[in-house]
Amino acid sequence: MTKWFFIYIATGLLLFSPAVIAQEAALDTLIADVRAFDLREDPVLAGQEGDMDALSRWPDETKQAYSRRAAINARFAQRLAVIDQSDFDDAQSINAGLLDFVLNERLTRSQFNVAALPFTNDSGFHTQAGFLARSTRATDVREAKAWIARLGALPDYFDQHKANLRAGLKSGTTQPQIVVDAVIATITGTIEDKDFEAGFAKPLEFLPKTMAEAERTALEHELNETVTTKIRPAYEALLAYFKAEYRPATRQSIGISDVPGGDTHYAGLVRIFTTTDMTPQDVHNLGLAEVARIRKEMEAVILQTDFEGGFAEFLNFLRTDSQFYVTTPEALLRHAAWIAKKADDKMPELFGHLPRLPYGVRPVPDAIAPHYTTARYWPGDARTHRAGGYMVNTYALDQRPLYELPALTLHEAVPGHHHQFAIAQELQDVPEFRKDLYLTAFGEGWGLYAEKLGLEMGMYTTPFENFGRLTYEMWRACRLVMDTGIHAFGWSRNQAMACLKDNSALALHNIETETDRYISWPGQALGYKIGELTIVRLRKQAETALGNAFDVRAFHDEVLRDGSITMAMLETKIERWIESQSE
Repeated sequence: MTKWFFIYIATGLLLFSPAVIAQEAALDTLIADVRAFDLREDPVLAGQEGDMDALSRWPDETKQAYSRRAAINARFAQRLAVIDQSDFDDAQSINAGLLDFVLNERLTRSQFNVAALPFTNDSGFHTQAGFLARSTRATDVREAKAWIARLGALPDYFDQHKANLRAGLKSGTTQPQIVVDAVIATITGTIEDKDFEAGFAKPLEFLPKTMAEAERTALEHELNETVTTKIRPAYEALLAYFKAEYRPATRQSIGISDVPGGDTHYAGLVRIFTTTDMTPQDVHNLGLAEVARIRKEMEAVILQTDFEGGFAEFLNFLRTDSQFYVTTPEALLRHAAWIAKKADDKMPELFGHLPRLPYGVRPVPDAIAPHYTTARYWPGDARTHRAGGYMVNTYALDQRPLYELPALTLHEAVPGHHHQFAIAQELQDVPEFRKDLYLTAFGEGWGLYAEKLGLEMGMYTTPFENFGRLTYEMWRACRLVMDTGIHAFGWSRNQAMACLKDNSALALHNIETETDRYISWPGQALGYKIGELTIVRLRKQAETALGNAFDVRAFHDEVLRDGSITMAMLETKIERWIESQSE
C-alpha cells in the first residue's frame, strides 16, 4: 500500500508520495551523473563552465574513447528506463523526456561510424580551433597559458581525426569527394589567411591592461612560437593528408545510403532531427506538398509587381538585376544592421519576456566564407562576456540579394535564434544540460517561424522582400525533398538542386553550397519545416480555442519558456497552456 504524507504551506496542502520522491531523486542523480560525464568527456564544454584544466585540452577522439562513451551512455539509458515517471510533475517529465531523447540520440549515432565523418562542407574539426580563437577570452595568466597549451595540443587532435578518417577509408565510410574538395579549400584559405597568426592570438587581447609588459610580452612570444612551430605545420600536414591520401580514396556518390549501414543510420537521423517518428518517405511527401503550396503564394506575389514575364524569367530578374545588390561588404552589413534594429523595435509587441544578452552584426571570417552559409547565428555567453553574433556572409556580393535580408535577419537574429538562445541561457531551475541543448526541429523551426512573424512586424516593405521570404520558405520545403532524395532515393546533385533552381530566387552560389551542405550533413535540413509547421499549427489551434482571449505575447513566451524540446513535448505543453488560458 502506498504511503503518503502532507506538507502545509501558505498556498494550501501538498500531497507527497515517498515512492515518487525516490523516483525523482533517482532522476536527479542520473542527470547529475550524465552532466559530470559530459564535462569529463568534453573539455571545451567544461572549460566554458570554468574548469581551468579543461581549457588546455581537446576532446579525446580515439576509437577507444568512442567505445567507452557508447558503453557508458548505454548504462545511463538502462538506468533511466527503470525510473517510474508516471507521477512526475510537468517539470520533471520534461527533464526525463529530454534526457531520454539525448541518450537515445547518442545510442543511435554510436551504432554507426560517426567518427569517420567529422566534418561537413563548411565546418568540422578543422575549423574548431579558429572558432574557439574568436570566442575565447583569456583574462589572466592562467587562462592565457591554458589557451597556449590547447593550441600546442592541436597537432595530436588532428592526428586522432586522421586515424579515424583512415579507418573510414578501410570500411568504406567517407564523405563524398565534392565535400572533401570544400574542406580542402577551407583549410587552404585558413593557411593563406594574412591574419593566420593574429587570429590565434586574439584571446590574449583580453588580458588586463594593468598586466606587466614583460609578462604580456612573454605570453605573446610563447603563443607566437606555438603557432609557428606547431599550429601552422599541423594545418599544412592536414592539408597534405587530405590532398594526397584522403581525397583520392573517397567516394563519388553523394548519398549516405551508399556507405555501410547508411540506410539504417539515415532513418535514425530523420527521427533525431525532426524529433518525430516520420520516415524518409513521409518527409519527402510533405516536402512535395509544401513546394506546391508555396509556389502558388509566390505566383500571387509576382502579380503585385509590374514585372511582365513568366516565373522563370522573374527568378532570373531577381538574380541578376543590380538594384537588388550592393558592391561593398560594409554596405551589406549596414543593410543587415538596419533591419536588425527595426526588428528590435518590434520585439515588445510580440514577447513579454526579453532576454538581457545583446547581439552584434558581424561578417563571416574570410577563411571560411566561400563555402559557408549566407548567414548564421553564433551563440553568445554572458559568462564569458560575449554577445551573440548575427554572422553575415559578405563573400560573393553578387550572390547576396537585399530582398532576402529581412527574412534572413529575422531568422538569425531576432525574433529568431538570438532571442531563442538567449532565453535558453537564462532558464532557471532546470538541469544545466537543458541550457546547452539544441534540438533542430525546435530551434530551426522557431527560426523559420520567426521569418513568418515578419509579416506581423511589418518587416517586408515591398513585394520583392515578401517574395524573398517565400523564397526562404521554399528553400526549407525543398530541403525536405532534396535531403531525402539524396540520402534515401539515390538522387544526383543536379537532380536535387533543380528543386531550388526552379522554385526559388536563391542565388546559384547559395544553391550549390546549400546542396553540398545537405550532402555532407544528412538529415539536419529536415528539422526546419517540421518545426515551423508544428508551431504554426499550434498557434492556429490556440487562436481558435481562445478567440479574443488569445495573447500572442503569452503564446510566444510559452513556446520558448522551456528551451529546446521535442515536437511531442511542445504539443502537449501548448495544449495544456490553452486549457489554462480558458479557465
